[in-house]
Amino acid sequence: MDISNLSEPLPEVHNDKSKEKLWTTTADGSVKLRIDASCPQPPVTVHQMFLECVDKYGNLNGLSSKKNGVWEHITFLEYYKLCRRAAKSFLKLGLERFHSVGILGFNAPEWFISAVGTVFAGGITTGIYTTNSGEACHYVASDCRANIIVVENQKQLDKILQIWDKLPDLKAVVQYKGTLQVKRTDLYTWDEFLELGKDISEEHLDDIINSQKPNQCCVLIYTSGTTGNPKGVMLSHDNITWTAAHASRAGDMQPAEVQQESIVSYLPLSHIAAQIYDMWTGIKWGEHVYFANPDALKGTLVDTLRETQPTSHMGVPRVWEKIMERIKEASAQASALKKKMLSWAMSVNLERNLSPPRNGELKLFLPAVADYLVVSKIRKMLGFSHCQKHFSGAAPISKETLEFFLGLNITLYEAYGMSETSGPHVMSSPYTHRFQCCGKAVPGCQMKIVNKDSEGNGEICFWGRTVFMGYLNMEDKTKEVFDEDGWLHSGDIGKMDSDGFLQVTGRIKELIITAGGENIPPIPIEDSIKSHLSIVSNAVLIGDRRKFLSMLLTLKCTVDPESMEPMDNLTQEAIRFCIDAGSRATTVTEIVGQKDQAVYRAIQEGIDKVNSEAVSNAQRIQKWTVLPKDFSISGGEMGPTMKIKRHAILEKYKDVIETFYSG
Repeated sequence: MDISNLSEPLPEVHNDKSKEKLWTTTADGSVKLRIDASCPQPPVTVHQMFLECVDKYGNLNGLSSKKNGVWEHITFLEYYKLCRRAAKSFLKLGLERFHSVGILGFNAPEWFISAVGTVFAGGITTGIYTTNSGEACHYVASDCRANIIVVENQKQLDKILQIWDKLPDLKAVVQYKGTLQVKRTDLYTWDEFLELGKDISEEHLDDIINSQKPNQCCVLIYTSGTTGNPKGVMLSHDNITWTAAHASRAGDMQPAEVQQESIVSYLPLSHIAAQIYDMWTGIKWGEHVYFANPDALKGTLVDTLRETQPTSHMGVPRVWEKIMERIKEASAQASALKKKMLSWAMSVNLERNLSPPRNGELKLFLPAVADYLVVSKIRKMLGFSHCQKHFSGAAPISKETLEFFLGLNITLYEAYGMSETSGPHVMSSPYTHRFQCCGKAVPGCQMKIVNKDSEGNGEICFWGRTVFMGYLNMEDKTKEVFDEDGWLHSGDIGKMDSDGFLQVTGRIKELIITAGGENIPPIPIEDSIKSHLSIVSNAVLIGDRRKFLSMLLTLKCTVDPESMEPMDNLTQEAIRFCIDAGSRATTVTEIVGQKDQAVYRAIQEGIDKVNSEAVSNAQRIQKWTVLPKDFSISGGEMGPTMKIKRHAILEKYKDVIETFYSG
């Protein structure tokens, strides 16, 4: 294709009217697009979206990564050309239509280029979590029939080498960082890979690109799955391009011709939240993406934020909680005067943000002073001086965390959706925000609550162009989530107010139904425990088909910066809790097993307060225990986005749980 004239009209795209089904489970299948009066925009492919981007923003920097201490920049035009080179190299290596390229590595320009290049070549982009074991990698690569796998480094390559012989579709592996320590004719460095497609003509690539339809699959997202094998969520070109265009605008992300947004990419790209926010939205609106260091979650993320000063930032709840804990730790080391100043400033701002005054200049003046003297300095320290939008998604976030950041004049705008809705189906923004709500359905999307209880809680259901194609090779699972009218049933419980604001209250599968028949959503009780007990890191409510409720608790402890493993030492916040309780404990070991009665009494007092607020006796916590170690990804209690895996926790600690109910 001649890319010197990118202003020519985009080729017309026609939906395949012969396919009337709203779902499919085959990689080469197509679906009827959910186009109606509320979302009439003509569907486009990923390539068409990128062409429009290059036409508008070609000379702007699109991707920036740090090498040897220096930022290297790639413009959108250069980015596009690299994606075409990658596409031709994938074809040279034998990528077959609707087969996958698996990508196993930390966020980098090469990840993006591999992903887009795969789509250009007619393949299906499939992210693989870096935390996956070799066995888990094998399942994904086998299920999606991966022809090529792109890995970051030797650590990830080793996983593939262990399973290569069991992957008959796998033809080659590409490593994009580090030196190859293994010599094979089907193993390539990134530079070698980009040279492979030289003899593939531009016309041949264009023929493949032009044959692609918006209602065909281009991305697979594998859910982490609480039980059984992960499910491959099939997303079409239209899912990706429509969501990138509309969900982001619902979150007030600006096109580059208005203001070029900048973000830091650090969350796992195999998860839909990061992929749609970092990569696809970046292409649609010309965002400047900076790549964090691979050790971002070990403490260097803030350094990158300070250096790049993004205009928008997304974090999962656990990331926001860690930032909150870091600020609290720093505050604990400050002088008494600074502590009082911070406490005053945050309380003034919190009150202002929760109940904006209608009259009275003094009430407006005090928050402005508090922000100028104290709070703005903390935002600067975090790298948020220029950040206008802060998002939280992928898991529920606690009231405590939301209020803490409101005290810093940082409103966390919640996004809600799932892999099956291409990421966000519901967004909050400066224009659609209500405290402790996820916002409203993205314009053009529909949402309803079914099987409501007396309080209006019921299952959240979705309709719209965000809704996925189906689960790859899983017809029964696909039929389970779609009703006869084509609505997607989320499995989440929530309620919607008269203005259309959604509040998510739990998951149907997580709903505790006691032996007495009472339905109890665990998250509100767990959040209340963490709010009342500053020493508690995680709380897991138990009681399904049991006579009473019990709870597993973990304590806030320091984390090894290299392994990210929870350590025995308590955090400063937890130590302060112990001191207030009359204890000198500084480690988890000194407390567990009821060795420290003062701490146990203080925890019981907090639980008593939560119980006093319970709406019924059935919702009171009768027994509890402190586990010897906090939850972690490596421990199996958390998924890649640091969301707790409730089923895994119940299985891992089943013997502990049984002690609550035996005898």
